[in-house]
Amino acid sequence: MPLIAETNRRADTESPLIDVLAERWSPRAYDKNALIDEATLTTVLEAARWAPSASNLQPARFIVARRGSVSFAKINDALKGFNQAWADTASVLIANVAKLSIDETRENPWARYDLGQAVAHLTIQAQHEGLHTHQMGGFDAAAIAAAFNLTDDQAVVSVTAIGVLGKPSDLTPELREREIAPRTRKPLAELLLAND
Repeated sequence: MPLIAETNRRADTESPLIDVLAERWSPRAYDKNALIDEATLTTVLEAARWAPSASNLQPARFIVARRGSVSFAKINDALKGFNQAWADTASVLIANVAKLSIDETRENPWARYDLGQAVAHLTIQAQHEGLHTHQMGGFDAAAIAAAFNLTDDQAVVSVTAIGVLGKPSDLTPELREREIAPRTRKPLAELLLAND
């Protein structure tokens, strides 16, 4: 019997999208025994590397932590709220870090934006590889920075969980309800401030 999460998570879009975009969603139920092979993980990271960035400065940096590693525990321990209830079952946690400067005298005003582009590319490549991602903002950035000896020039912006779908029934009742709830988005017209 297929998982609920696998059967009805495709976005109900107003216009047709390519499959990898329409089928992308952010699960919380991961298979706690699944491993991501190194070649696939490298491919996912390579997609991030080839994301566009202002002046090709490439400010995206990543702390890649496989489940069971010391690094995974450090990132997981810094998660907050609901994230601590499920993220430990992901195969990989990645702390997404922006290098904030261009050089010793100039800040990069696009660093966080460019990191976001890199994470988006990583996300879509992961989906293409049959994996699922979940982006998190609920974490203690200072704790991650301290755990990995980051400099003041390196800002932890988000954390990404990557893995293979698990069973929604393995989640707490509150998280299970979120997992199987219909996917919704604001209408496109509401997002367009101008559309001449």
